[in-house]
Amino acid sequence: MMLQTMMIAVLASAGMVQSMADASSDEREILRVEAKLCRAFENSDADALRTALDPTFVLTDSRGTVTDLEQNLAEVASGDPDYEVFRNHGQKIQLYGDAAIVTGITSIKGHSGGSTFEGDFQFTDTWVRRADGWKLAASHASRLPGK
Repeated sequence: MMLQTMMIAVLASAGMVQSMADASSDEREILRVEAKLCRAFENSDADALRTALDPTFVLTDSRGTVTDLEQNLAEVASGDPDYEVFRNHGQKIQLYGDAAIVTGITSIKGHSGGSTFEGDFQFTDTWVRRADGWKLAASHASRLPGK
């Protein structure tokens, strides 16, 4: 009986170690795709954006406007706004099986319509695991007060 209890404990520990390794791998992959999204915004690369966003993607921007995948792709393809800087930092990830919530700050700088802009935005991203990898399904951004 004692040996059986020890074996169960060892097997449970091995499962927990594997689960932690899987979570770490998922977190690294989500952060990799988030960095790819930032580069896509900086480079006005709608094709790269399309590969990382879920077909059901929705964005609620800092003005409360809700847009879908095609609207976001069209804006990025237009090159306006033109981002010099689009970087995420301070991300925290919570995994829920085939879904994940990422919170953090996006720092942006660029120009649009002849005006320059710069700011930091608190964001919440909702990710879903699909057959071809992690996809961003929804994002919400709120402008942080200026420094």
